[in-house]
Amino acid sequence: MVAEGGSRYCSKKTDDICGDEHSIRTLSMSRLKCIIRGLDIKASLFLLMLVPTCFFFIYMHGQKITYFLRPLWESPPKPFNEIPHYHHENVSMENLCKLHGWGIREYPRRVFDAVLFSSELDLLKIRWKELYPYVTEFVLLESNSTFTGLSKPLVFASNREQFKFVESRLTYGKVPGRFRKGENPFIEEAYQRLALDYLLKQAGIQDDDLLIMSDVDEIPSRHTINLLRWCDDIPSILHLRLKNYLYSFEFLVDYNSWRASVHRYQSGKTRYAHYRQTDHILADAGWHCSFCFRRISEFIFKMKAYSHVDRVRFSHFLNPKRVQRVICTGADLFDMLPEEYSFKEIIGKMGPIPHSYSAVHLPAYLLENADKYKFLLPGNCLRERD
Repeated sequence: MVAEGGSRYCSKKTDDICGDEHSIRTLSMSRLKCIIRGLDIKASLFLLMLVPTCFFFIYMHGQKITYFLRPLWESPPKPFNEIPHYHHENVSMENLCKLHGWGIREYPRRVFDAVLFSSELDLLKIRWKELYPYVTEFVLLESNSTFTGLSKPLVFASNREQFKFVESRLTYGKVPGRFRKGENPFIEEAYQRLALDYLLKQAGIQDDDLLIMSDVDEIPSRHTINLLRWCDDIPSILHLRLKNYLYSFEFLVDYNSWRASVHRYQSGKTRYAHYRQTDHILADAGWHCSFCFRRISEFIFKMKAYSHVDRVRFSHFLNPKRVQRVICTGADLFDMLPEEYSFKEIIGKMGPIPHSYSAVHLPAYLLENADKYKFLLPGNCLRERD
């Protein structure tokens, strides 16, 4: 306000610069003091509590926030060309091939099943028993290093006597780990997959042989492989749509596991890989049982050893009691949200996986030896402690 005679008027004390426009413009710190002066004690305390709480929440749940907002920054991949899968044991192979739009061969192709092996002895036996009737050569590569650079024993080499039934058809190789601390785990994984390419050549693979590329826990059904070895004009590369299970065949996640693939081998062109390589996929072609271990220690080892070790954000994730509790409830070991591309799918899959009590259409060897593999069947979530 300006009084008569042009004098500046302020009702506050002369040493209070809050009403002094010139001082406010020139003294930024004084401006801040004025703002703080206008706040009461309760508001100040609220701000002091809110800011650290926000930082703590982001620290604890930042990954969840990122995954939930994924639809905003990442588009879904191109849809697969889904090939319907026809099968019945009483239908001739000629008619089955015809139903798929393929011809019938005079004799079946040779089949090579190649895997990188870490420690999954139980699933390896179930896999090889399932595929045994139709596989020409089993190819297994083992390293003394995990993808994350941890030292590991040669588990298969120490338990090779359990697999005498495939010995006459087995090509086994060992590759030394590189043990590069701090290196991206996918670099070590690529190195081991390259070594598997050389091992396949030693096994005698030839052009037009079928090559199964999948992890040990991605198990094609035997009738799927029999179909592909007998049918002519199948795609040169074909992904397999597998039923996706977690911890055991009690927790059916979805039907969307797609990384397993079958290739008609081509010298100089076919490379062992574990990513999308074609748009063609065959429906209902087997099972993917992720983290399906007998012992708690195996869960903890894999959590620290596989390529996504960054998901172990806190040390308590590795607590054996917590791991056991998560297994029995069908929750996520890494406390993550579903990796989906729409809010509808993310929300639909949030929370524990529902229990399934169906043990229909599982690998035959698993059901024939149910007492030995009880931990993989519904109602048997408790794991061995060692």
